[in-house]
Amino acid sequence: MAAISLPALPASWNPPSDPSSSISSLNERKLIPAGRAYLHHVQRTVHDLSFDAHDAHVEEERKRHAELNGDGLNGEDDLGVGEEEEPFELLQQDPKEWKKQDHYQVLGLSHLRYKATPDQIKVAHRKKVLKHHPDKKAGQSHTTNDDGFFKCIQKAHEVLTNAERRRQFDSVDPELLAEEEDDPSSSQYQKLLKTKKDAGAEQTLFFKTFVPIFEREARFSKKQPVPMLGQYEDGKAAVEGFYNFWYDFDSWRSFEYLDKEVNEGSDSRDDKRYTEKKNKSERARRKKDDTARLRNLVDLAMNVDPRIKRIRQEEKEAREAKKKAANQKVGGPAKKTKAEEEAEKKKAEEEKKAKEEEEKAARAEAKKAKAAAANAAKKARRAQRAGEEGADAS
Repeated sequence: MAAISLPALPASWNPPSDPSSSISSLNERKLIPAGRAYLHHVQRTVHDLSFDAHDAHVEEERKRHAELNGDGLNGEDDLGVGEEEEPFELLQQDPKEWKKQDHYQVLGLSHLRYKATPDQIKVAHRKKVLKHHPDKKAGQSHTTNDDGFFKCIQKAHEVLTNAERRRQFDSVDPELLAEEEDDPSSSQYQKLLKTKKDAGAEQTLFFKTFVPIFEREARFSKKQPVPMLGQYEDGKAAVEGFYNFWYDFDSWRSFEYLDKEVNEGSDSRDDKRYTEKKNKSERARRKKDDTARLRNLVDLAMNVDPRIKRIRQEEKEAREAKKKAANQKVGGPAKKTKAEEEAEKKKAEEEKKAKEEEEKAARAEAKKAKAAAANAAKKARRAQRAGEEGADAS
């Protein structure tokens, strides 16, 4: 390291005769903690936060203030939601028929649906409000439905930000119901299966058909994690575990969202009780139908699962190999296969039949020879009597 040379002292500088005389007297001053660093220290101490947790809290507050100030809808806070195209039919729907509306579509969350996070719902709602608020749209249109879609937006936000009501809506999501209608029946699947020529195509059809179905249904399970369909190479334990889980599937799916509302303005207790009773009955019926629907899908998957066919064939071959090895080990003759047993049985039957035919032909020949001998003896007796009668006459 190179030596550092200090600058020369000024020529006018003279050292003091008493060095202590150049030091000022001691003064006591009270320091008051202040500033951003001290405030962050206090926050970490009071809330018992780590440095990382405190930094995350500060960032969240920054985003919240940015959103309140109207500049939180751009850049990283945008979250890529709320920009979907709004069809004319969507903008003209009646807010009174809110139970028939697709809340995710109203907020521009059709591509996310039940996967949408609370932050995405919040940002999408704010975008829609800024775009469709009646005050902003005043004078821009002469239609009578200027605030109708705004009411739909508010209702969608109300439903999707309430955890219980959102679960109820997700249970009867219109897109979900449409997918369920497209699920294959046993006859439809068999028709598709007949068009496949080889085992590889059969495997592809099975997984292509049922993997999306079980992934769709898995989110309704009270027990998590949920076993998925897996792969063709899965062993017996994995396949049996999969079907055991789905045959005992415990679903949280409910159907309260479809309940009929009590007539507005009705104070009749009987009317309310009847409506509640009717709703309860309909919920139970829909739950039963949904359970039966899922059970039929599991039955169909199990019946056409190529893995089960493969496992059964492997078990059969293993049993035969085990028996053959056991027979060879004890030195006994190897057990004949079923085809060999059937061939020997057929040969024995043919030999028995041929022997019976030979015996029958021999009996017929013997009977014929006996009859010929009897006829010859009879002719001989007649000839003898005729000769005796001629001798007596002479």
